Amino acid sequence: MNLIRAISTIGGFTMLSRVFGFIRDILIANFLGAGMIADAFFVAFRFPNLFRRLFAEGAFSAAFVPIFSSLLEKDGEHPARQFANQAFSVLALILAIFVAAIEIVMPWAMIVLAPGFDQVAGKMELATELSRIAFPYLFFISLVSLQSGVLNSVHRFAAAAAAPVLLNLTFITALLVFGAEAETPGHALAWAVSAAGVIQFLWLAYHCRKEGFSVGFVRPRLSPKVRLLGKRILPVVFGASLYQINLLIGTILATLVSDGAVSYLYYADRVTQLPLGVVGVAVGTALLPMLSRQLTAGQEDAAMHSQNRGLEFALLLTLPAALALVAIPLPIVSVLFERGAFDANASLATAGALAAYATGLPAYVLIRVLAPGFFAREDTSTPVRIAAAAMLANIVLNLILMQIWGHVGIALASSLAAWMNALGLGLVLKNRGHLKFDIRLKRRAIRVLIASAVMAAGLYYAAGFLAPMLSGAGFEPALALVLLVGGGLTVFAVLAQILGAASWRDLKGLRSSGDAA
Repeated sequence: MNLIRAISTIGGFTMLSRVFGFIRDILIANFLGAGMIADAFFVAFRFPNLFRRLFAEGAFSAAFVPIFSSLLEKDGEHPARQFANQAFSVLALILAIFVAAIEIVMPWAMIVLAPGFDQVAGKMELATELSRIAFPYLFFISLVSLQSGVLNSVHRFAAAAAAPVLLNLTFITALLVFGAEAETPGHALAWAVSAAGVIQFLWLAYHCRKEGFSVGFVRPRLSPKVRLLGKRILPVVFGASLYQINLLIGTILATLVSDGAVSYLYYADRVTQLPLGVVGVAVGTALLPMLSRQLTAGQEDAAMHSQNRGLEFALLLTLPAALALVAIPLPIVSVLFERGAFDANASLATAGALAAYATGLPAYVLIRVLAPGFFAREDTSTPVRIAAAAMLANIVLNLILMQIWGHVGIALASSLAAWMNALGLGLVLKNRGHLKFDIRLKRRAIRVLIASAVMAAGLYYAAGFLAPMLSGAGFEPALALVLLVGGGLTVFAVLAQILGAASWRDLKGLRSSGDAA
């Protein structure tokens, strides 16, 4: 399977999703701003998303794909299909019980998730109501993760990568059609969350059937493979999901900082999700089934080569994005969100969080690239030990830094913890002989860093030069941001060519990385 083609497919659809996601967030900022309703909705949306990332997208995919890929490679389609159906049915049963239980205890769950909300009259009750409306999303989107794992294992990445576009389109429709008619815009969005889960489930059910791997309900049975799946999921819950756990910790603490702090962190996270989603998710999703099959076939050299190329591709796109976000956070936030209920003070507060999150962006992507090196070798215990240490550090750093910098300290603590996690994963893989940086990767990484630093410095000074346009009226701010982004991309591309950090010939060479020995 062609690695660069897989990454490009996933990254392309993820980029499309992020574009619609920005439109969604611009509308949310316009309708909700950064106050009580926004805080309540973001907690309601993050609650099912946390469990989705923990038990579905993170842990489930990391445990399911290697087993499913191994069955396909060794035993053929029929045993793999049987395993998928059994896993689907057991997962659906567990999810139904879990969702029903959380709906019942939601008022008490909100006290834990948003302890500061009771300081504002009606805020805790609103968050509870919106969370109950949105939480069924977890049932459907978790089954979507299984369907995605099946399609990715047979190297059909497009349908699963396109599914998040449907989520964003549902949000946009809900705001434009029902935003003014619902009890609050937050209610319209909460209903859109659950509706989007159903739509994505039906979308992938169709594509699984189209590829001849229709996944459906059978009598739930704990077969040996399903028990193995469950055994592997538990440790991966933390190892594959540090980012979301850190965000949850940050959300809980942010409710204690100030009214609006949850919203500032949400909007900042949404901007960092563009490069993280396009690069990190794409590379990690493409690498896991590839490494699993290569290692099952005994192709250690090919697996090492694939991982090096994944790291190279990730750094090429992530380092310049991270330094650019650190250099010009305020112009990005103000142009994207400052309108309607989202004012200049909200822009300034969100920009600080964005710069802090951006410092950890390369680390988050490295985690996505390095984790498959463990999961493909069916080692799910080591990442959890590393992640547990990083999470403890995150809690300590949060409690210290939030006292100094408020919500910005929470974002910075999350970034520092991510670096601890990424470095831990890399060191363990290297000590085991499973990660050897080849000469090409070493040379490219240094040159990408130099090109990115020069580009970021240029953006910083260019933003000062374009300050009158950025603070102007009409289309001037958007035009100024386009000039900044376009100029930054041009400078980086030219420097990358001159320094030898990348070239079109290199990118063509990556096309064979999935099969190279």
